[in-house]
Amino acid sequence: MTAGLNHCLTGLRVLDFTRALAGPTCARMLAEMGAEVIKVEPGPKGDMSRNASTFRNRRSLFFVQHNRGKKSLCLNLRDPRAMALVVELISQVDVVVENFRPGVIASMGLSYERLKEIKPDIILCSISALGQSGPLAQKPGYDYIAQAYSGVTSMIGDKDEAPYIPLVGLGDVSTGVHGALAVLAALRHRDQTGKGQHLDVGLLDVYYNFHEVNVHQVRASEGAIRPTRVGRHMTYLMPGGVFKGTNGYVVIMSFFHHWADLCKAMERPDLSEDARYSTDPARLERRDEVVKIIEDWLQTFPDVPSAVAHMEKFDVPVAPVLSVEETLSHPHLRARGTVRTIHDPVYDGELDVPGFPIKFSEFPEELPLQAPRVGQHNAEILSTYLGRTPEEVEQLKADGVLIEKPY
Repeated sequence: MTAGLNHCLTGLRVLDFTRALAGPTCARMLAEMGAEVIKVEPGPKGDMSRNASTFRNRRSLFFVQHNRGKKSLCLNLRDPRAMALVVELISQVDVVVENFRPGVIASMGLSYERLKEIKPDIILCSISALGQSGPLAQKPGYDYIAQAYSGVTSMIGDKDEAPYIPLVGLGDVSTGVHGALAVLAALRHRDQTGKGQHLDVGLLDVYYNFHEVNVHQVRASEGAIRPTRVGRHMTYLMPGGVFKGTNGYVVIMSFFHHWADLCKAMERPDLSEDARYSTDPARLERRDEVVKIIEDWLQTFPDVPSAVAHMEKFDVPVAPVLSVEETLSHPHLRARGTVRTIHDPVYDGELDVPGFPIKFSEFPEELPLQAPRVGQHNAEILSTYLGRTPEEVEQLKADGVLIEKPY
């Protein structure tokens, strides 16, 4: 936990009603920066993600990775006494984060209007797949649902084949980060005005922001350009994409002025002067030719690492396509803490997780955070913030209002 450990957000208190990935990422980002995050879990089993990616001792490593640094308050939310405890807690926190389907938090009696009655300067961050308003808002949604509506899915895959999905939480995690950014902006506004606000952060909106040229090209070309997937290479700059080497793949981004660098590396300076290849538009017209020239050259190397090392001598933007397993031991990723090894006492062992992606000069060390067991902090939270006695806590536990599990 973060008690007694200073960081940027020390003193900030967050009530976390989230589950799955986008919402928990938002709250975890705040916890990683020192906020005290109280995670409200529904009984009898706790967060639904506690069943995902379990390996030992019923411990979900998915839950561990995405909920580190939080305190768990597990309640039977169908019991009015549990909801009364939640209402009491509202007055003790600065921020509430939720990612229910739009309208659910209000049906629980915790609408933004109600929260303001309890604490006038409260900040409510609502994260959803498709937003809190609009014709699609009430649809059930996950990452790939929002991705499909955004047009991003249509851009991934081979031409004339079915589109692909990225097997990472791209939209969920990015939306969680946007949620954390929105919370920080709202806190800044509150510092200046004393006013809280309701934040609406949707995966679809975040995904749509990933389009770098696709959207404006359609309008500017009056429909002549219809962006779609073309496989392993960029659609508007060349070369930029994934190239086949010997026993592996390499990403080369040698458009603009870097084309000359790649030509020098290939000992083909003539290509940078040849009008057929000297500009990105010209190279795009001859995409297949350019790809063949580069890939034939790459095959002259015994393997991908040697090809990458050679191109790096000429300052070519290049990288090997690493497997996830290879990233775990990569010296750069280890040196920066991008890959981090943690110990989880319930799992009873060490595991690798992504490190916190932001580096602070005033706080160079990551906080030693752990994920909670189900209801691990019930007694602490009720006694510290709500003034309940040990006897009262035990009675609530006996009555099934409070729930605890060893995992």
